[in-house]
Amino acid sequence: MLSDAQGLPLALGVSGANVHDSQAVLPLVLGIPGIRSRRGPRRRRPDRLRADKAYHCAERLKWLRDRGIVPRIARPGVESSERLGRHRWKIERSIAWLFGYRRLTVRYERKGSHFLAFLGLAAALTCYKKLTKLAT
Repeated sequence: MLSDAQGLPLALGVSGANVHDSQAVLPLVLGIPGIRSRRGPRRRRPDRLRADKAYHCAERLKWLRDRGIVPRIARPGVESSERLGRHRWKIERSIAWLFGYRRLTVRYERKGSHFLAFLGLAAALTCYKKLTKLAT
């Protein structure tokens, strides 16, 4: 899951259990929808990307930098992930919002596309609830 600074889900993905986390970065970043602005073209990329050590890969870091995204990913064995913890709680909270729906806590579906559909529905409901709360 890729979320914004407030924790609202922007892009979702489902992969197998034996797939490395660093491979999930590319489809998630490419899956970010355009952001409408009053002037100029739509923005299609974030300014910064924060992730934990599991997403560290030299090829992915280069790919992000080539697209103008500043990656903030702790290096394994060099940096502690504690400094990223002040930002990581937002994504953990977003995942908890999604798994608050009982259908998603245990994966009953055999096909990943069905699970992704329920996940998208849960993300849409989560966004709707949070955005209506902000509007009132």
